[in-house]
Amino acid sequence: MPRKPKSAQQTVVTREVTINLHKRIHGVGFKRRAPRAIKEIKKFVEKQMGTTDVRIDTRLNKHVWSCGIRNVPFRVRVRLSRKRNEDEESTNKLYTLVTYVPVETFKGTQTKNVDE
Repeated sequence: MPRKPKSAQQTVVTREVTINLHKRIHGVGFKRRAPRAIKEIKKFVEKQMGTTDVRIDTRLNKHVWSCGIRNVPFRVRVRLSRKRNEDEESTNKLYTLVTYVPVETFKGTQTKNVDE
């Protein structure tokens, strides 16, 4: 009997992507923009990486909040790392760590897989 191939969702992988926050928080009131941007990043990463456990790095959080609650950066470049969960009693086998990647310009940036 042939073995089932390993699901792509179960492998450990790292990607670098650009998230357009501007279109995701369009029409949101001023006092809810930065918190909504963090929620939208989590939602985007859940869909991209297929893990419900998403952890946002403090540097990314600081960057989103750097211009205050109202003025969220239009775009942000992030590294998504799907990792194995070391915690034994956790329900999820994998989690995704989202870290901030500083870039000069977003022109021509595409999603790319990163070798760690």
